[in-house]
Amino acid sequence: MKLLIKSAKVIQPSSEFHQQQVDILIEDGVIASIKPKIDERADQILEIENLHLSEGWFDSSVSFGEPGYEERETLENGLLTAAKSGFTQLGLNSNINPIADHASALNFLQKENEKQAVRIYPIAALTKHSEGKDLAEVYDMHNAGAVSFYDYKKPVNNPNLLKIALQYVQNFDGLVQSFPLDESIAHKGYVHENKQSTILGLKGIPSFAEELQISRDLHILEYTEGKLHIPTLSTKKAVALIREAKKKGLDVSCSVAVHQLVFHNDKLETFNSHFKVMPPLRSKEDQEALVEGVKDGTIDMVTTDHMPIDIENKKVEFENALFGTIGLESAFGALNALLGLEKTIDLLTKAKKRFHIPTSLIKEGKMANFSFFNPKGNYTFAPQHIYSSSKNAMFLNHSLTGKALGVYAQKNLVLHESDS
Repeated sequence: MKLLIKSAKVIQPSSEFHQQQVDILIEDGVIASIKPKIDERADQILEIENLHLSEGWFDSSVSFGEPGYEERETLENGLLTAAKSGFTQLGLNSNINPIADHASALNFLQKENEKQAVRIYPIAALTKHSEGKDLAEVYDMHNAGAVSFYDYKKPVNNPNLLKIALQYVQNFDGLVQSFPLDESIAHKGYVHENKQSTILGLKGIPSFAEELQISRDLHILEYTEGKLHIPTLSTKKAVALIREAKKKGLDVSCSVAVHQLVFHNDKLETFNSHFKVMPPLRSKEDQEALVEGVKDGTIDMVTTDHMPIDIENKKVEFENALFGTIGLESAFGALNALLGLEKTIDLLTKAKKRFHIPTSLIKEGKMANFSFFNPKGNYTFAPQHIYSSSKNAMFLNHSLTGKALGVYAQKNLVLHESDS
């Protein structure tokens, strides 16, 4: 099959075609030709106004539901949502039922890989049943395709267990993740602790619950000389701790959720459970520090931290609602509005190296792995922009700039219905 992409602007600094408007001919999944103009018959022609493309985007923290929570999201629709949102590769979390803590569970999660445009890279549980007691069979899961080990949103409370894990995975260059939360400090809190939480009568989580855990983890990392990823930072001091650790030469990386860069805890005044996430939305000062950390490179990557929650567990009293927001559909428009196009594309692709995800150079003879987007145009994110089965979107009614249009990957073209 031949696909001809017409008049697309390439955004990839490592490509010789960066910032050039070109035609691209794809034959059987391979880039056959890139020229200013290609006049050749093709089975399908893709021509969209102001079309831009880049290397396919990767998200390091996505949750769906299947198996166990299919009412939240299935693998099939989740991957279709990711494709329409511009993502070609996903780090899929282990928070299914049963927990993905063994090789056969990872094989199930990857069952759609040969059929879909989007490829799943499993993030396996670090401990058995994600209970934080015994190390899971991480080597077997590494051989089964796991790109990292993480008990999703659960801290490693036992420091010796983290030490052992960091030492053990060095045998195969594995990557351990440690969620930054000291549960003894956080206790039963669910929002940022400050005067506002007291006035609203909501149980708070102090910032130092995150910072204490990060400080501990960095000391363990320094001792083991290992490799650690700390997901979803939320505080100003956390950014400073990571910055100092990198100056010392520690092999640490970190991420921030897109919504933490855009919103802060003033949104809690509406008691809208879409804004109940973990870690919680922090202060405006924290939000600004996170943005600065992204800009100066202290924060290595962004994630949507996409977490579908069914309406029965979201449309309830704020205290009883489950944590989480979907974010795949709004990620590009939110980041593009905040940081500009080239920084956005950089953040949506640079995490691949840390997680050993294959990259794709836009060059003749290479396999085509593209994200399509139009960086122009402001619009309000609305229900019709949601493809997820669950509709718990923090970005509803928020202004975005630019839209993801779809992807071409693994010989599959997926576009918005309006653009197909």
